[in-house]
Amino acid sequence: VQLVESGGGLVQPGGSLRLSCAASGFELNSWYMSWVRQAPGKGPEWISTIDTSGRNTRYADSVKGRFTISRDNAKNMVFLQMNSLKPEDTALYYCARVERVNPGGESEFDARGQGTQVTVSS
Repeated sequence: VQLVESGGGLVQPGGSLRLSCAASGFELNSWYMSWVRQAPGKGPEWISTIDTSGRNTRYADSVKGRFTISRDNAKNMVFLQMNSLKPEDTALYYCARVERVNPGGESEFDARGQGTQVTVSS
């Protein structure tokens, strides 16, 4: 299993970025996928999950209405479109394969990439 993120960078507040996650070593179309971020000095924060078809998505309140998760199973890719970025969105962003969703509705992961850094600053 390999997950490789790209698309991060430095952006001004209010700007946009599109993150990509290239998946290999497994059948992407059989797995829910998520994006998770980790800011310096903080624990991981779940951002979003997408189901196998791409038709059903969930978002953290902190990004709802600004971020959009999508996938292209034919190309083994998962994306995160981030708009209206804020300084508090600064973090290492990584994609993760969802092993299961626990009874509390939280996604549990069994694989993740190395991440791509997003810095929002003027």
